[in-house]
Amino acid sequence: MGVFLVTWDLNKQRANYNEARQALVTHLARYNHIKDPGLDSVWFIESSTTADAVSADILTKMDKNDRLIVTKLVSGQHQGWLDKSVWDWINPRL
Repeated sequence: MGVFLVTWDLNKQRANYNEARQALVTHLARYNHIKDPGLDSVWFIESSTTADAVSADILTKMDKNDRLIVTKLVSGQHQGWLDKSVWDWINPRL
């Protein structure tokens, strides 16, 4: 298993923004995950697959003018200022 940082932004100009956002959030929630309360469109998800596979899966709920980055966290190669509960979830999974 690994932990992936997933951050995304949907084009707010689309007519169905609220529905598209909810569909994406529901799709992401299928993964074991945690979110920092201060970072709205940043999720940390657990998966045994690759960043390419996670990205391809999430992109099924996005348009070509939306944005996404998926990156795998590596033990000892990550740092940040997150809520303690988020670190407590991430670190044992690396």
